[in-house]
Amino acid sequence: MKKVIATLIAGLFATAAFAQTPAAPAASAAAKAEAAHTKAVVKAETKETKAVVKADAKEAAVVADAKADVASAKADAKATKAKAHHKANKAKVKADAAKAAETVPAAPAAPAK
Repeated sequence: MKKVIATLIAGLFATAAFAQTPAAPAASAAAKAEAAHTKAVVKAETKETKAVVKADAKEAAVVADAKADVASAKADAKATKAKAHHKANKAKVKADAAKAAETVPAAPAAPAK
C-alpha cells in the first residue's frame, strides 16, 4: 500500500510539472503584453507630468515677469511723481518770489507818504 501511495504522489508531482510547462509560455506572452501596456501608460503619464510641470514653470515665469513689470512701473511712477512734485515746488517758489517782489516795493512806498 505504501508503494501505491508513493507512486500516486510521484505521478501527481510529475503531471503537475508537465501540466505547468505549456502554460508558462502563454502566461509569459500575456505578461509581456501587460508589461508593454504598463510601460506605454507610464511613458504617457510621465510625458503628461513633464508637460504640466513645464506649463507651470512658464506660468511662474510669466507671473515673475509681470511682477517685475509692475515693480518697474511702480518705480517709474514714483520717479515721475517725485519729478512732478519737484517741478510744482519750484513753480510755487517762483510764484512766491514773484509775489514777494511785487509786495516788497509797495510796502516801502506806503510809509514814505
